[in-house]
Amino acid sequence: MNIPVDQVKFPTPSTNSGQALGKEREGWGTREFDPEYSVGARNAVSVCLRVQPEEKVCVITDEATLEIAAAIVAEVEKLGSPHQVWVLEDLAERPLKDLPAEILADLETSQVSIFAVWAQKNELRSRMQMTDVVNRNKIRHAHMVNINRQIMLEGMRADFQKVDRLSAKVVAMVRKAKRVRAKTAAGTDLTADLNPNYRWLKTSGIITREKWGNLPGGEIFTTPGEVNGTFVIDGVVGDYLCTKFGNLQGAPLTIHIKGNRLTEAHSENRELEDEFWKYTHTDENSDRVGEFAIGTNIDLKDVIGQILQDEKYPGVHIAFGNPYGAHTGAEWDSSTHIDVVGRKFNIWVDDEQIMQDGKFLVEA
Repeated sequence: MNIPVDQVKFPTPSTNSGQALGKEREGWGTREFDPEYSVGARNAVSVCLRVQPEEKVCVITDEATLEIAAAIVAEVEKLGSPHQVWVLEDLAERPLKDLPAEILADLETSQVSIFAVWAQKNELRSRMQMTDVVNRNKIRHAHMVNINRQIMLEGMRADFQKVDRLSAKVVAMVRKAKRVRAKTAAGTDLTADLNPNYRWLKTSGIITREKWGNLPGGEIFTTPGEVNGTFVIDGVVGDYLCTKFGNLQGAPLTIHIKGNRLTEAHSENRELEDEFWKYTHTDENSDRVGEFAIGTNIDLKDVIGQILQDEKYPGVHIAFGNPYGAHTGAEWDSSTHIDVVGRKFNIWVDDEQIMQDGKFLVEA
């Protein structure tokens, strides 16, 4: 039985003090939640993050995601790991201007962190403040932005060990390559020339101290040297635009890229076109391709209109803005980051085809 979030019984904190709030929130593992969430929650805690009983865990959630957070915390409590749970609305007004100081302080003393939150407009800055601490302290961090019931029952039930094996094979190929080309029947024709000075990262769902990862996992990515061509976005766009516009299969957004910069964007949905263009012109590098990635979660069958899962769908996706330079080695920066996802790719690594019509030609 699915228990609606508004029926889940959570105590009302008597104070906004971080310490007092932490005490009020103890015992989350006894809270009611849909038992269907347990498989995905166990995958997150025990397979992807490999939480140990002696490790301190920081769980960050919000009112929209309480039930999923309760399932995750139940798995942490089974291990006996010390943990602190934070509900954003108990500490600050949404959308967040900054991540609350109490959470940043708790992260400083944690070995593992989980961020299960429904994103709101203009909150990217607060998430970057969090990942700055994660990167500096090499925390094993699971990023679960906009996690929902469908993702918990689909992407979070993937065989992440199998996804990791495939990801390892594909990343070994691209690390030796000079160029990746991607085409689709819908009209995408994109070429990425690779910079040997930029690192490829594997975020397969098996999270390490070296690189935090989105869950569900299943991608490899780098900062490209230069991308040129056309991308027909018949999947989704990222950040808060994903929530607003969802699955774009019926009205794709077609973009053109030259010299690694967005030059045109066209869609029958003029509101989408305008908002995407405005987002990608927030600062001097918001229109610059900061990420070139290949989705490797072979347990996903189609795009669902949720960027957290859809960017792991087998195929190519790119992102404009922040290049995650701390990991890839890119020396430039941006205050924004927005992914774009398509469907049913053909992919060539140099002259070797590794995907046909969305199916990998590489065995896991």
